Amino acid sequence: MADREFFRNGPDHRAGHEVDFGIIRKRFDFRTIRVGRWVSSAEQFSAAARFYDALCDLMLILRVPEAVISLRGTLGLHYGTGGRPGVAAHYDAAQHVFALAKNAGPGSIAHEWFHAFDHYIADHAFDRVAPGVFGSRAWLHDHAMIEHPLNTLLGSCYRAIMLSQDGAQASELVKRSLAADKARGVIYYSLPEEVCARAFEAWVQDAGVKNQFLVKGTQQSPEALSGLYPQGEARARIGSAFGEYFSVLGRALNR
Repeated sequence: MADREFFRNGPDHRAGHEVDFGIIRKRFDFRTIRVGRWVSSAEQFSAAARFYDALCDLMLILRVPEAVISLRGTLGLHYGTGGRPGVAAHYDAAQHVFALAKNAGPGSIAHEWFHAFDHYIADHAFDRVAPGVFGSRAWLHDHAMIEHPLNTLLGSCYRAIMLSQDGAQASELVKRSLAADKARGVIYYSLPEEVCARAFEAWVQDAGVKNQFLVKGTQQSPEALSGLYPQGEARARIGSAFGEYFSVLGRALNR
């Protein structure tokens, strides 16, 4: 990965200073960070700088403090540790870890981070959910939400993603995801946690701060061209819902 370039137009978060994964862990308070033994020193240096910029860019886009990025110190980060064969990145709900492969993982941070957030928020936004349940799935299955203004805004995000504007039927994004699964003979794209993670990716990529190490592929990738990311007015509506939720969350935490 050391010789690959990733477009980015965000501010200079490092101010000319070198960063390593230890600095990332300290700033964001990740529970743990693991780097695979096959990642060379040069690759670690390059990756740490890109991770640092990507996480700072995500924090800037969400307008939240560092504690949100590490989910109050509960989230672990693994890079180049092996993971699952053929999988570029994944979130391990049992271990509360998101992991990126050394060569194929970059560009997946936003997607996997949202999985972690979606899992974390289930215990805080819903009443008595089972371990391992994601907030998106709890919402879709009509679990009772704990009454709070932030949870109302979170529900609006899920609603904008998974239902039509009038709330009478599944959204076009969900319908296209179901069709894709049927064509492939799998159940993956239509899982509520996957639909919502792709919607979050789209919002992050549409932000003014661009970072291909953080997110890519929601506009011109084969998946995007086949309709597996939000499009048109629905994309704007979903982005507005996410923007309101995270900005209110950020203001509440920064008081």
